[in-house]
Amino acid sequence: MTGSDTLQVAPGAGWAIEAEVVVVGSGVAGLTVALRCAAAGRRTVIVTKARLDDGSTRWAQGGIAAALGEGDTPEQHLADTLVAGAGLCAEEPVRALVTEGPDAVRRLIALGAHFDTDDAGALALTREGGHHRRRIAHAGGDATGAEISRALVAAVRAAGIRTVENALALDLLKDAAGRAAGVTLHVMGEGRHDGVGAVHAPAVVLATGGMGQIFAATTNPPVSTGDGVAIALRAGAEVSDIEFVQFHPTVLYLGPGAEGQQPLISEAVRGEGAHLVDAAGERFMVGQHELAELAPRDVVAKAITRRMLELGTDHMYLDARHFGATMWARRFPTILAACRAHGIDPVTEPIPVAPTAHHAAGGVRTDLAGRTTVPGLYACGETACTGVHGANRLASNSLLEGLVFAERIAAAIAASRGSSSGPRRSTSRLASTNTSAPKLTIPNTIGMSWE
Repeated sequence: MTGSDTLQVAPGAGWAIEAEVVVVGSGVAGLTVALRCAAAGRRTVIVTKARLDDGSTRWAQGGIAAALGEGDTPEQHLADTLVAGAGLCAEEPVRALVTEGPDAVRRLIALGAHFDTDDAGALALTREGGHHRRRIAHAGGDATGAEISRALVAAVRAAGIRTVENALALDLLKDAAGRAAGVTLHVMGEGRHDGVGAVHAPAVVLATGGMGQIFAATTNPPVSTGDGVAIALRAGAEVSDIEFVQFHPTVLYLGPGAEGQQPLISEAVRGEGAHLVDAAGERFMVGQHELAELAPRDVVAKAITRRMLELGTDHMYLDARHFGATMWARRFPTILAACRAHGIDPVTEPIPVAPTAHHAAGGVRTDLAGRTTVPGLYACGETACTGVHGANRLASNSLLEGLVFAERIAAAIAASRGSSSGPRRSTSRLASTNTSAPKLTIPNTIGMSWE
């Protein structure tokens, strides 16, 4: 046997927690699943790689899309989503998203999330790329994700849900029948647990966010390293549409050597009337699409790239000087501060921008209840491929997807006999290398069965 043939056996768990549901990840998807499962009486544990609020959710600037405005309908939201997905969305999950979305947002508000309102007290809705109506609810101007994260974390703590922070999820545990039976973890840092341990539970939900850190430059935080997809693959689950990584068109350009998490310039800035221009001040999106700067993200990102190639440059500009200082400070305080921190004042000068890796539209393949191809294993949020996004996510559908499908997963777990029968321990010790070949599929989602 050669060295390459040797399995590196993981150390045995030094501690264990017994539960009925274990949720891996603490963004909008994971925390919503946990809250709903706990409310249904399931013993729920949340494990997260850093702190509860360190995921992608709190970085979301633009908002959450739902047909909440006067004259708007789920059918119109459906149409915009299908167009943005470049013909590769699965219509059934999209219909579930847009139909259940408005009430899911209302439940989030009832939970304690505070969204911006107009003078009459109604939700202040804005537009983003690909939307034909104002349907984006936002909070703190451009701090929607931070507010949603705050509200959900507060609700989790108020509910007394057990959490394990600084915990890197290693592998899925399975029982003798091949069903999910929990996860192994490596807890790093101080806390009640340390080192390698396990949470035993017959329902496992992967909600670890995206994988942006596989790119040199991304809008994703450092924790977004594709952990959930990797765990699922090692467990033999199917992954779909993994090649569909969305590049956000307008990320603050910090130079050719910029690496790691880059500051996002929300699409809502264009929704409020900012223009994309080249160095000469020419608006190059006019005439390229009926929505100009508010075309779907793939259209805008490609147009920016073409213009950069034509001019031999590595960035374009977003011009919102006409907003004025008051509007910038009120509507986009986070973006204003980020730009100024890098020596750019959008009140007086155009913002240099370039497309950058942003969102994984594919992931662990699921059905309408978030079930993967491994019994007892669920996936949600950016970790999952629900079929909603197709080849290009419609702006601000990501938070909504996490919210709606998290509720669907919780409902499925609550109705499952397996989740109420108590945890089942794995019958064998896990190795760090899974010898069963994982199934990696890259199908066209048209014609797929979404149960």
